Amino acid sequence: MQITFEPTRSFCYQFARYTVLPEVTKIMEAGSGETYRLSTLAQQVIDTHLTPEQQQLRIKKAQSERTDPVHSIVKFFTAFIAKELQLFVKVDEGLYRAKTASDISDTELEEVALADGDEEAAEFDGWIYAFSFPALIRTDAPYPIKIGKTIGSVEDRVAQQCKGSATFDNPVILGRWQVQRVGPFELAIHNTLKTWGKWRENVPGIEWFDTTVPEVEAIIGFLKTKN
Repeated sequence: MQITFEPTRSFCYQFARYTVLPEVTKIMEAGSGETYRLSTLAQQVIDTHLTPEQQQLRIKKAQSERTDPVHSIVKFFTAFIAKELQLFVKVDEGLYRAKTASDISDTELEEVALADGDEEAAEFDGWIYAFSFPALIRTDAPYPIKIGKTIGSVEDRVAQQCKGSATFDNPVILGRWQVQRVGPFELAIHNTLKTWGKWRENVPGIEWFDTTVPEVEAIIGFLKTKN
């Protein structure tokens, strides 16, 4: 993702998230378990993309007279996002290594395979879930509902999907339904709602629909009779 430089905190965040972290991740993964100082790797990536003059430009902190150089803000956001997304394994203060298969549970590995469209994982039994946010929920009309799938804990999956989202509301789980062949089952629900013109296209993610819980339950009930 190419990001045009500008001396703003917004740029620093985007640059850390979409340029620095992906390149740092590649370096760590190539290190085969080697331990790295995150700030050092981040600075290496910064040096390849920003000139010394750009790095030293100072940006004023909101509602404060304090200013910080671009390179310091980028490294702060790099560490903050890495921690929030749990991208690396912390070895010591400031020291990290790439995750390996032994750091990830079987369920987490299966969830990744399922999300990546792995055919074998799609055949697993699992859960269809629906959630929304308190500010969106209505009792008199359809409203935005996220419909997804998981082979593990619905609560954990919803929490994972909402981590870092631009909302101060906690998600509300509206329903969960245990099904066979969870991948194709979810796809059938999505396709039905899309056919009915319920898909919300202009939102982050691809699983949001203007619908109701009874409508989702009716689709699930129909599909189960066909299994």
